[in-house]
Amino acid sequence: MNQPLSKDSWQYRGLNAITPGLSYLSDGLIALAEAGHPVVAGSADLQYSNGLVRFAERFPERYTQFGISEQNMVTAAAGMAATGCMPYVATFASFLALLCCEQIRMDVAYCGLPVRLIGHHTGISLGFYGTSHHATEDLAIMRSIADLTVVAPADGPQLVAAIKASANYPEPIYFRIGRGREPVVYEDGVPFEFGKAIEHSQGEQMTIIACGSTVHPALEASRLLKAAGYSVGMIDMATVKPLDRDAVLRAAKRSRLLMTVEEHNVLGGLGGAVAEVLTEEGCGVRLIRHGIKDEYSLIAPPTHLYAHYKLDTAGICAVAEEALRRV
Repeated sequence: MNQPLSKDSWQYRGLNAITPGLSYLSDGLIALAEAGHPVVAGSADLQYSNGLVRFAERFPERYTQFGISEQNMVTAAAGMAATGCMPYVATFASFLALLCCEQIRMDVAYCGLPVRLIGHHTGISLGFYGTSHHATEDLAIMRSIADLTVVAPADGPQLVAAIKASANYPEPIYFRIGRGREPVVYEDGVPFEFGKAIEHSQGEQMTIIACGSTVHPALEASRLLKAAGYSVGMIDMATVKPLDRDAVLRAAKRSRLLMTVEEHNVLGGLGGAVAEVLTEEGCGVRLIRHGIKDEYSLIAPPTHLYAHYKLDTAGICAVAEEALRRV
């Protein structure tokens, strides 16, 4: 491993110490490798940003540093999968989903190869890096690719559970994860099943459906709304594709209003997936799609951006309460 050039260089190991969520990705892969699975991993010069440096240190012969060559990384992962390996490759979601779309479609999904694509720092979590690095279109792009499963874990423990569940999963998977600072929602060892939502609570007036980084603030918002006298339920739709249609239909039957919450453009993501189910099944329930309103996101610290786009607990509460007052 290359050491920092000087004491004044960026100390990624130190940064990792304050982003504990970054350890979960390597933890899951190390567990699979130690269990005998043919796991290999790779990253496009971001092993410190996604925590894969820990896997690389434990299994150096199983790790490939591809450099700033994301498209090559995806194609190489497809080749590894074709030889019987179980490749997990990671880079910023904005690069993976947009820059590598053709390789994901043709080399991975079309060929039906069990490659695990990990897009990290999703949504607006890269803050000051700006619009070029923000990933607010990746859900729409990835869920439109045939035979590609799309998963957005809420936190580190759920990511580990999903990684372990992927060991015997036959299809390619796109994992959409954050920057490692997401509040913990689940305990270690939480069970995970692809295509199954997690119903936290039920509500007659509204059901909030969230995924990924918005699960924690949406869950907190549902609790605050209940304390204010509203009947509000909450669902974690960790698998965006295949969507748990039954969970959506149960919520639509039970609640007068549904509200999706996602750190993504409101077009084509979780809200779009839920809308498709409601339309196809002829459900008359009203749907509020809450997220980024079809615009290029601003540049600011992530916490400021979450507040600006009302994707924090207070913002989700405000949007939900305004909708509830109109029901």
